[in-house]
Amino acid sequence: MEVTNPAGFQNRFLARILDLLIIFLVTGVFSQLLYGEFYDDDNFYPIDYLGLIYGLALPVVWYGYTLGRRMVGNRIVRVDGRKIGIGTMILRDIVAVIVYIFTFGIGLIVSAFMIGTREDKRAIHDFIAQTYVTTDPPTKAH
Repeated sequence: MEVTNPAGFQNRFLARILDLLIIFLVTGVFSQLLYGEFYDDDNFYPIDYLGLIYGLALPVVWYGYTLGRRMVGNRIVRVDGRKIGIGTMILRDIVAVIVYIFTFGIGLIVSAFMIGTREDKRAIHDFIAQTYVTTDPPTKAH
């Protein structure tokens, strides 16, 4: 499959910032209601898993979108055109983070340059999961 209308760095970055803000506010409100604290970096609560679930599951059930991605008009798709699955999202988000940690953040910097300079705008995590980020809306088949 051909990579069509790849989303650029600014578009992807804005979507990430919006998603982080949404996760922070939602988990903060629930944390305040459940535990009496909006934010607590000393303790880990079950509500803290909400961000992980949001990032992994929402794109699977919502055609590659998260709320932030939907707001800026980009979504994650597989290079082969098949539907995004949980395995793809685990590769894209969890395995990629492990790679970025083991490279002491250099992999993340390289990914930013890849998005900015490559024609297909794919980063290391896109290659790991065989995905790309597009501004194309979903087709009826997906």
